[in-house]
Amino acid sequence: MKQHDYYIKRCIEIAKNGLGTTRPNPMVGCVIVHNNSIIGEGFTSPYGGNHAEVNAIASVKDKSLLEKATLYVTLEPCSHFGKTPPCSDLIIKHNIPKVVIGTIDTHSKVAGKGIEKLKNAGCNVVVGVLEDACKKHHKRFFTFHNKQRPYIILKWAETTDGFIAPLTKEEQKPVWITNTYSRQLVHKWRSEEQAILVGTNTVLQDNPSLTVRDWTGTNPIRVVLDKNETLSKAYKVFNNEAQTIVVKDTSAQSICKALYDAEINSVIIEGGSKTLQLFIDSGVWDEARVFTGQTMFKEGIKAPNFTGKLISEENIKNDILRIYENPDKDV
Repeated sequence: MKQHDYYIKRCIEIAKNGLGTTRPNPMVGCVIVHNNSIIGEGFTSPYGGNHAEVNAIASVKDKSLLEKATLYVTLEPCSHFGKTPPCSDLIIKHNIPKVVIGTIDTHSKVAGKGIEKLKNAGCNVVVGVLEDACKKHHKRFFTFHNKQRPYIILKWAETTDGFIAPLTKEEQKPVWITNTYSRQLVHKWRSEEQAILVGTNTVLQDNPSLTVRDWTGTNPIRVVLDKNETLSKAYKVFNNEAQTIVVKDTSAQSICKALYDAEINSVIIEGGSKTLQLFIDSGVWDEARVFTGQTMFKEGIKAPNFTGKLISEENIKNDILRIYENPDKDV
């Protein structure tokens, strides 16, 4: 592996430590190298805290080495004042001579200004190392700012005969298709995304909490579609365990606008069938995570009908998890 690729890959690895805590900031990773040895590392702190570059520079014990070091970072260093001062200024202050950047920050407040500032200060700047991997890593951030909607993850579980729920139920609670390990993974996913969305029928049929219980993490914002205002506050989604937003206009575009206006940069849509199909038919989705359990219903509510690009498949005990990407990335 090329040297630059190796260190940018390490930047991506450590950046993932910020998943679910940095928003609306991107989860950036930064590595500082001197004589082919890593002397400092950092990733973005929870929102309001230090950026990755600040944490990486602070971790370097011998600051005199910075004047002969190379700083690697997944995303262009910021050049503006926000909650914290510009990272590009800090790099210049410490006379770091070379900066290797995975991808340009397309946010209007940055958009090449950080690179320009570094170059004007005499810094040797390399841009576009593992660019596709860095863009994929920052998918939530880029989708929100470039497409003005959240990054949308569809998630459902279906039986081996293609149903996501039985036609009738004896109790107002979920009928489990997958095993406990798959359900724990779903709770991990909930902790990683800013919001979770369901339709009216899911609330009526399952009375879900939509919180993180089988994993440690922050509860997502709950988004409930309720076009006809049929849901009472007695349902669990309206308890005080997490914030809940009710959306009455239920076209995919209107829902996306409401979430964008609420500054939600990612959402996991967990049902039901009509809500999932709404986004599929509109083409407004980025990723689908589909479990197939070993259960059979013989009859029931059919799983969503969709076409996606399969990017991974794995077994979770006796469940199968397939992850798809939307082949139309321009939506």
